[in-house]
Amino acid sequence: MRGQSFKKGPNKPTRKKKRRDNVREQNQCRFCRSKTKYIDYKDTEILGKLLTHRGKIFSRKRSGNCAGCQRKVKLAIKRARFMGLLPFTS
Repeated sequence: MRGQSFKKGPNKPTRKKKRRDNVREQNQCRFCRSKTKYIDYKDTEILGKLLTHRGKIFSRKRSGNCAGCQRKVKLAIKRARFMGLLPFTS
């Protein structure tokens, strides 16, 4: 609908949306909160929580990890799969 201008009716006043100043509280991922430098591939309890029941890795949005920690988790899960600690699929 490019190029079309929609006219406001006489009964509909135009309202400007108020912008909020970035007051959102800073949320950190579980590994940044505990200041974890290295995510161990042998810790299958933690890594198992970041997998679906089918064995897929949860996304960043779903797991709540930051980008750096998500990369570390991905590497740890792949190492654990190679060592036979976690399933590739189920």
